[in-house]
Amino acid sequence: MLTRRIVIGDVHGHYDGLITLLERLAPGANDQVYFLGDLIDRGPKSAQVVEFVKNSPYHCLRGNHEQLMLNALPEDGKNPQAWQAWLYSGGLTTITSYQDIGIIPRDHVHWMASLPLYLDLGDVWLVHAGVHPKLSIKEQNEDEFCWIRREFHNIPKPYFANKLIIVGHTITFTFDGIEPGQLVQGQGWLGIDTGVYHARSGWLTGLDITNKKVYQVNVLHHNQIRILPLNRIVTHLKPPSLLARLSYVRP
Repeated sequence: MLTRRIVIGDVHGHYDGLITLLERLAPGANDQVYFLGDLIDRGPKSAQVVEFVKNSPYHCLRGNHEQLMLNALPEDGKNPQAWQAWLYSGGLTTITSYQDIGIIPRDHVHWMASLPLYLDLGDVWLVHAGVHPKLSIKEQNEDEFCWIRREFHNIPKPYFANKLIIVGHTITFTFDGIEPGQLVQGQGWLGIDTGVYHARSGWLTGLDITNKKVYQVNVLHHNQIRILPLNRIVTHLKPPSLLARLSYVRP
């Protein structure tokens, strides 16, 4: 039986939607499942999502929301400034989801700290946010891998000659001409964060790379499910103009 590679976009605490999505994806024992990070914040059940993924056989990257939590909860206590930044970015819902046990377990924090920033699958390269087009991989860290947007999205040619970069982080409908739920493809990259927590969308996406199929559940509409060929749900962006590229040069 063909081993599938499955990539799941930003979950943001939507545990019930995730379980529904995985039930439809039905990964087998030999299938490889990868999460792009941002398991937590904004949605109602971050604690349950973390506990599930942590104890699963699946792979997971660190997203910017995990990084926000790590910054807020260092080993020596709580960083007040980073704590406020995390709360502002949706961390309150995560804290609330842990109220049944009273505290955020240190093993959850340690697990998030252990998550890789990227995974190289050969022909596919997974990262939460993207890469800086003017820096080598060794010159980059969580600032780029977890947070970058404009410089990466406006890359004039693929960063890798023989690898597709798959990312989450930036909701796809924030690009011009992209409808909620659609995927977006740029120069050598594919974005699959369809904004599960956003009122305009509600779509959580799983991509079966092997069979080029997209599985989606809508958490705002009674966990509505749809399965579509990748080429029917992806929109290709035009290469950025020279003016746009010059506008996003990093200072």
